[in-house]
Amino acid sequence: MNRLFQFAFSKLKGVKVYALVGRSGTGKSYHSKLVAAKYRIDLIIDDGLLIKGDRILAGHSAKRDPNFIAAVRTAVFDDDDHRDEVMNALQKERYKKILIIGTSEKMASKIAKRLELPQPEKIIHIEDIATEEEIETAMRIRYTEGKHVIPVPSIEVTRSAPQIVYDSMKVFLGRKSHMKKNQTYEKTIVRPEFSRPDKEEMSDAVLSQMVKHAIGEYDPVMKVKKVRSVRNTDSSYSISVTLQLPARHYMSTTISDLQEYISDCIERYGGVMVKKTNIEIEEWG
Repeated sequence: MNRLFQFAFSKLKGVKVYALVGRSGTGKSYHSKLVAAKYRIDLIIDDGLLIKGDRILAGHSAKRDPNFIAAVRTAVFDDDDHRDEVMNALQKERYKKILIIGTSEKMASKIAKRLELPQPEKIIHIEDIATEEEIETAMRIRYTEGKHVIPVPSIEVTRSAPQIVYDSMKVFLGRKSHMKKNQTYEKTIVRPEFSRPDKEEMSDAVLSQMVKHAIGEYDPVMKVKKVRSVRNTDSSYSISVTLQLPARHYMSTTISDLQEYISDCIERYGGVMVKKTNIEIEEWG
């Protein structure tokens, strides 16, 4: 099918796109099935995978990738072959609703555009469906143990990436989950290479690479001049970034939005917690 018509075809079919967003490690993948059950969503896009129920229909998990750059490209379907595989699988499915999981609304929007889906009509923030205690627990597990969740049974993950499988868990969804009857889902706990908790301290050179990639995605006009970091006693990082910006360039978002975007990128694909991100902007030209 011509891609120009695929987007129009999705609109004609009445496809509604949902987005579940929140900072890295806050439990989005863990809660994704709950959201899908509540809104009767047919398909889920999570970290490069197209998921239907307990099956992986297509895609490549970012959690299989060995480094930050590869993982971030996988998550947003930067590779054409990866993107085409998932788009072809979508064409074969009969669905009305699809859920995109991302660290921000900007990321969810980019994934939808990349897969030529309609833009998300409903944005769900992780804080809307998870308690503060649940989020804090999820983040502690992520950053002290390096564990992630893929919302499908372990046998599905083992077929393509047995080396990252750590454990599995069953989640009971009762009446509060908006199911017609009680149901149990199995989720796979994985430990990706890029989020090993025992890895050595991250160097400024590696952090600089991550920041440059994040800035390039966010606003390619900006240039990264310098990145400095301090590792705190709790193993989190405080980062200072000096950016160069043309004098007449208009920033479409606030500094706080940019700070959050950089932190999310490093946390998601660097496997470390960012406590604080300071930004200094130098004008030139």
